[in-house]
Amino acid sequence: KISRESPKASHNSSNAAHARLNRRNHAKQTQAKKRIEILPRTVAVVPLCPDISSRNIVASIVRSLEVSAEDCTEDGIWRMKADRFKTSLQFRTLPYRSFYPTLDACKAADYVIFALSSTVEVEEWADTLLRALQSQGLPEVVTRWIPKLKTGVLKSLLSFIQYFVPSQARVFDLHTPSDQLNVLRSVSEGSPSDVRWRDGRSWVLSEQTQWEEGTLKVTGVLRGSPFSANQLVHIPNYGDFQVSQVRLVSTSSPKVEGMPPWTLNLFSSPEPNADDADSLVSSNEPDDLDNEQTWPTEEEMNGALGSNQDISIPEANPGTTPKAVKKIPKGMNEYMASTENDSDHSYDEMQEEEMQEAAEAAVEDPTEIESERHVTFQDLDEEEEAEQLEEWRNRKREEEDDAAFPDEIDTPQDITAHQRFARYRGMRSFRTSPWDPYENLPREYARIFQFEDFKRTERKVRRKAEQAPNAVQAGTREVAKVNALGVFSLFQHEHKVTTLNFTVQRNTEYDESVRSKDPLILCIGPRRFAVDPQYSQHTRGGGKGTNNVHKYERYLRHGVTSVATIYGPVTYGHQSCTLLRETKDPQAPHLVAYGSSLNTDTTRIIAKRIILSGHPFKVHKKTATIRYMFFNADDIQYFKPIQLHTKYGRVGHIKESLGTHGYFKAYFDGPINQMDTVCMSLYKRVYPRWYNLAQIAKIQDRDDDAMEE
Repeated sequence: KISRESPKASHNSSNAAHARLNRRNHAKQTQAKKRIEILPRTVAVVPLCPDISSRNIVASIVRSLEVSAEDCTEDGIWRMKADRFKTSLQFRTLPYRSFYPTLDACKAADYVIFALSSTVEVEEWADTLLRALQSQGLPEVVTRWIPKLKTGVLKSLLSFIQYFVPSQARVFDLHTPSDQLNVLRSVSEGSPSDVRWRDGRSWVLSEQTQWEEGTLKVTGVLRGSPFSANQLVHIPNYGDFQVSQVRLVSTSSPKVEGMPPWTLNLFSSPEPNADDADSLVSSNEPDDLDNEQTWPTEEEMNGALGSNQDISIPEANPGTTPKAVKKIPKGMNEYMASTENDSDHSYDEMQEEEMQEAAEAAVEDPTEIESERHVTFQDLDEEEEAEQLEEWRNRKREEEDDAAFPDEIDTPQDITAHQRFARYRGMRSFRTSPWDPYENLPREYARIFQFEDFKRTERKVRRKAEQAPNAVQAGTREVAKVNALGVFSLFQHEHKVTTLNFTVQRNTEYDESVRSKDPLILCIGPRRFAVDPQYSQHTRGGGKGTNNVHKYERYLRHGVTSVATIYGPVTYGHQSCTLLRETKDPQAPHLVAYGSSLNTDTTRIIAKRIILSGHPFKVHKKTATIRYMFFNADDIQYFKPIQLHTKYGRVGHIKESLGTHGYFKAYFDGPINQMDTVCMSLYKRVYPRWYNLAQIAKIQDRDDDAMEE
């Protein structure tokens, strides 16, 4: 007799298993919710007017609970326990005109208090700060402090703050006891809004730091997602670091009253796994011997010149030998020397010389550097002032010329055009003509990392971070030993360098010219570093044609969305970004542009275009004689296969050269006008400058100097 299991019994056992699983998941969710609810809420206090003190703001807020804030400093963290609201608060007070510390404080804050004045107007610095915070991503904005208001002033300030934070419904007067209590209730009982770039990440706002023999201990409450010791961490302005150990601690003991808040009770010690821990390797080491080589065949080796003494070296064909011996600079080949006179390349050389001078200055006598740190401004002599004025005028003139005659240049007469433009090529169609993205790549491309499917990698990495074993849960107080104060976790591969593309728009309030590869400061997610972005056209809808070729832009212009390309560390997600330009005051940069990350496409071809123009000398229906585009017959023969076009929309080709002075006959698809201009477009691929991690420390030094002053 065969025993059979009842289908009803099997169904009941399955339901019971599902019920147990649901109860277990519900218990975990309840525990995680309770852990998050007891977290101290972080409140950043940001004064926007010079007559406001963040310390006085905190004192006014906590006065409603009859709590004294005498030990609260103007720049630091002050903690209090709000028993009435069954929570605890930690206020991050910030001094006025501290730009970068304010950005960093708001990155780790749950709430931000903006403080306004009814007697002093908001300066340009505060306006720039609000725009930068708006681009970076703001947490919940609760209140602003205003001394004794009139109704008209209150409405004006509310209108001002709603321009940057549209969700704000009212402005609180902290001289009123009821408003003081309402502010405290808002930050104690409200629900903080999410900041997109923090999704899936964990972070710690340091409560205590301790340096021990090359290891920095940071004590604080873990927030956000679970954290694994295998992950790297990022400290703003300092870089990425490995974690040697994560200790879970409690701030007080139930048996001993009056224990200091930094006494640690160790009850767990997650350490990184050597096999799963993320590496600090950021770039590949290129192997110069790993390039493609063609090994000669036996026939070629047997027939090589010189293997038989009776074989003489054949005569060279006419026209294949140079007319004169040219001296090539050391370290350059003939190809590089032929393009040395590139006028645009000279601009890059000038910037490279400036960067080299800056690098040399970085290794000067430290006593001299220390003495320069306290000098905020120094008058220039008349000659240097005149040079800078002339340079500024030239930049404005070049930008205006490029806007009026985009990409047009004059053909040089002191060198042949085929030598001057040896690296350029013609394209029949900018969107469909083939262009191999792996052709003639620079050495830097061997150092970056390329993802086969970036979005799939991101999904896999985020899933791995959520399911990491022995991960520290959010709401746990921890001590992280990092080999280097908000501390932010990084996903796997986020230390690797690749090609980053961003869509950016000019700030309407900034009027100075912004040229490609001008040095700027990029703020994206928890990171901030110096970059030299290269701009290109952004195709609506993200289209890239069949060849993924995009036109290089010499300038970042108003009202146009462009793509900024750099070499930089991988950043997952659709992150907002901000581009800043430094000024003489390190804490008052200019906001140049803002936008968001686009992709990490390493095959994106940025093609720099130049246009050679000619004048119709004689016209007969569809045929015309063109002059001033070239100045010798050899150049005409060299560029003959490339298509011509006119500003009135005609398309044609070169038929033949006329004489020896650069005149040629061209045939077009229709009659052309005597007033028309004949053009030839040439293209070459350009690349961004290499990403320099050392420049992060340079920004931090300038920030520290400004705070000392």
